[in-house]
Amino acid sequence: MAPPLSRRHLLQAAALAAATPAISFAATGRAVAAAPEAPSVWTVKPFGLEDVRLGQGVFADKRQLMLDHARGYDVNRLLQVFRANAGLSTRGAVAPGGWEGLDGEANGNLRGHYTGHFMTMLSQAYAGTGEQVFVDKIRTMVEALTEVREALRHDPAVLNTAGKFGTAAENVRGSYQYVDLPDQVLGGSSAITLSAWVKPTHDANWTRIFDFGNNTTRYLYLTARNANGVPRFAITTSGPGGEQGLNGTAALPLNQWSHLAVTIAGGTGTLYVNGTAVARNTSMSLTPAALGTLANNWLGRSNFSTDPVFPGAFDEFNVWSRALTAAEITQLQTSRAADASAGRGDLASYAFDETTGGTFADASGRGLTATLRRTWGAPSHPGFLAAYPETQFIDLESRTSPDYTKVWAPYYTAHKILRGLLDAHAATDDDRALDLASGMCDWMYSRLSKLPDATLQRMWGIFSSGEFGGIVEAIVDLHTITGKAEHLALAKLFDLDKLIDACAADTDILDGLHANQHIPIFTGYVRLYDATGEERYLTAAKNFWDMVVPHRMYGIGGTSTAEFWKARDVIAGTISATSAETCCAYNMLKLSRTLFFHDQSPKYMDYYERALYNQVLGSKQDKPDAEKPLVTYFIGLTPGHVRDYTPKQGTTCCEGTGMESATKYQDSVYFKKADGSALYVNLFSPSKLAWAEKGVTVTQTTSYPKEQGTTLTIGGGSAAFELRLRVPSWATAGFRVTVNGRAVQGTPKPGSYFGVSRTWRNGDTVRVTVPFRMRVEKALDDPSLQTLFYGPVNLVGRDSATDYLKFGLYRNAGLSGDLLPSLTPVSGKPLHFTLDGTEFAPFSEGTEDPTHAYFRRSEPRVVFGGTDSGVANPAKADGTTLLDEIWAAAPFSGKGALVSRVRSTVDAWVSAGLLSRADGDKVVSTARKASLAS
Repeated sequence: MAPPLSRRHLLQAAALAAATPAISFAATGRAVAAAPEAPSVWTVKPFGLEDVRLGQGVFADKRQLMLDHARGYDVNRLLQVFRANAGLSTRGAVAPGGWEGLDGEANGNLRGHYTGHFMTMLSQAYAGTGEQVFVDKIRTMVEALTEVREALRHDPAVLNTAGKFGTAAENVRGSYQYVDLPDQVLGGSSAITLSAWVKPTHDANWTRIFDFGNNTTRYLYLTARNANGVPRFAITTSGPGGEQGLNGTAALPLNQWSHLAVTIAGGTGTLYVNGTAVARNTSMSLTPAALGTLANNWLGRSNFSTDPVFPGAFDEFNVWSRALTAAEITQLQTSRAADASAGRGDLASYAFDETTGGTFADASGRGLTATLRRTWGAPSHPGFLAAYPETQFIDLESRTSPDYTKVWAPYYTAHKILRGLLDAHAATDDDRALDLASGMCDWMYSRLSKLPDATLQRMWGIFSSGEFGGIVEAIVDLHTITGKAEHLALAKLFDLDKLIDACAADTDILDGLHANQHIPIFTGYVRLYDATGEERYLTAAKNFWDMVVPHRMYGIGGTSTAEFWKARDVIAGTISATSAETCCAYNMLKLSRTLFFHDQSPKYMDYYERALYNQVLGSKQDKPDAEKPLVTYFIGLTPGHVRDYTPKQGTTCCEGTGMESATKYQDSVYFKKADGSALYVNLFSPSKLAWAEKGVTVTQTTSYPKEQGTTLTIGGGSAAFELRLRVPSWATAGFRVTVNGRAVQGTPKPGSYFGVSRTWRNGDTVRVTVPFRMRVEKALDDPSLQTLFYGPVNLVGRDSATDYLKFGLYRNAGLSGDLLPSLTPVSGKPLHFTLDGTEFAPFSEGTEDPTHAYFRRSEPRVVFGGTDSGVANPAKADGTTLLDEIWAAAPFSGKGALVSRVRSTVDAWVSAGLLSRADGDKVVSTARKASLAS
């Protein structure tokens, strides 16, 4: 194992390597560097998605819905926000809205993240199906992002559009661009006319058509919409309270050309809209002469920093040193100023006829060339790539408290884009994607490596604003390709020492933490262990996992309530309509999988099955939709909860991870031992594995979990290896294996792997039988609150009641402890049952039925095999009932064993004063007489 590398040594090595490119490019542009291999410290390795093909079943059905969504969705809509940020044409595309749009939550401060998710989904879809449509979409996105980065590396360039009279300059919403005029533009004039043709494309208030000022005290401006949605002109030397203004009477129409003009002379100001005087102020004593020379002379930008940039187009902007007459204003409605009696503005005149470059010529004769600029300047590094300015990253470096309306997890969004690019490169071998990914990390390193460690620790500890998702994992993955020392150094700059140290010491500090902000961190830290050998990373990740499972886990495998963790072992106390954020399940699966590569503890794959077959499958609605992926945000576990598959405003984090989950269902069905000596079968899922190194295929045929078992058939040549079959921890009713019809000797133990070693040949058939039992799992903090399982399947009651339903289950329980006899199967509906008139169905079914994931266990009387003893079921102070204690000893070898357990338990309860001797005798007698299923 490599010796641990300190952060200081990594930074020093990075500094030495920074000047040397790690990847050389052949004439074809293809990277010469080899594809990344699985880390040498992994004792088990995964297969690629392309190596495992899904067969027909619930996974293929759910995936098909997502593949159809991916095929039909126009990726130019996702690229819209990137192109806008770079000042490029958005090609008429409409951004998807929600978290990806400027009008979404927190002003769209997370936009760009969904594009990364989408690239990952497309990459996985291609790997799993081989369909060219997914490659084509990936390449469209990579090409566009390459153009975006190139545009961001340069000063903004004019974007043309059709004007009122000819060509106009378009200012795309989200570009943060404006026109900067020289400070002589107003000429200190005591009389003035300012005239502009504009075509606004959005109805945001306080967007400026022009704003000339020094600050928020001395200025004059014209806004397309004031707080009342109408145009307003104002001039002041003493701030907003001293404004002398002119207000319009109606809103400017969107996506139409409007002409606005303001005249000031002799103490009178007039506002014209489309040639009509809509406002006049005869007490306007201020003129540009009173303002003096102003530093900020802008078209499209406000001197108030929180005001939005004008979205739309400019055609003809003129400034005259006199007040034009109403007749002259009227002439400007039908002709250019140059062709009207007023002529071009003598102080400034811009026609916006330019088709290239970033400057606009002044035709007034004064040579006041205007320049197109960004409000935020330019990126700090040529590798910068985002759908918004670099300002969020800059703000975070000095921020001490969260405010997602200003800074919303910029490194989280960077992670999604980076991950998407890496997956795109892996899927298509497009080196442009790798170059974009490498450039992003070079840029991040250039920012973060300059910051003191204390600053980094503060940043990463801020809720939401400092969230960085799985960026460490992605950076380490990139490092395995590039070999750049600064990339590995960058990954370590995301160390959150307080969290790592606490978890490495097995100190549970999760109470009050944002769940999904922290889960993916640990997958990254495991990958840092792979790269550096620092044991604390792996130890912390293992201990962290144990703090979540089972101590903060719901029956379906989900975790968190309202996105946060509460105290350890509080489950019933955290059930809400916002329980189990879907992203958390996605990231817990990634962490479980990654830990299994190091430690083949069956608990990781037991959890994987639980969360995959229940929450993850259940988070995807079972219907098609072209616009949305139809995935839950919060799964919700309150009584009568109806799942929301179109959460919040759309394009949320959980919809992003949901798209990914639905295109990689097969990623953990099979693993191989690193030396090739064993094949792990982790999940019973219809699929076909192509194990190239062994020259064999393994085809798994099953309708599991509708079928209680699976069949594996070997194809191809012959190969010697051990087949390791997972024995689920819930498989207490037996686990039987045959090879070519002959039973395999051994005693499979629940919660383990059962090995079958031989030289496998074409046609060999392995049959696995794993009988299900009906059982309950109790909330850790309230044993009476329970959830129902049949094998791996969580069953939910379908009922609109909003209080917990009450059910008893012991009355017909079998000697095995199986609760199935207490329920009635629904004919023609596999895995559906009824209990006291309530239908129970698999959680995995993506319906909009009101459901009860938990119910209140109620066993008021002692009943065995349907025979009522007439005795009330007593309970201890902790809620444990007499029947609970009796059935805790199941399975029973026979009725005699059950009666013996009943007698001993009754005696103990009588001795403790919890049950009378007479009632105890009735209980024992009833047990003797009862007829119980096996």
